[in-house]
Amino acid sequence: IGMAGFVAVVGYGLYKLKHRGDQKMSVHLIHMRVAAQGFVVGAITIGVLFSMYKDYVKPQFKNGAKK
Repeated sequence: IGMAGFVAVVGYGLYKLKHRGDQKMSVHLIHMRVAAQGFVVGAITIGVLFSMYKDYVKPQFKNGAKK
């Protein structure tokens, strides 16, 4: 997932680099960095939530509701 996101952000960045108009290079690079960091934070968050679900929520359904 991480590598796919990296490839997607790089591909999008290269496309936008060609069609950026009069935008400065530094602003373009900052936008690409923020997009890459956002993808990484999202991927980590989804991974942590899935791990928590697998470790804490799913076992409760197997053992039945505890009161």
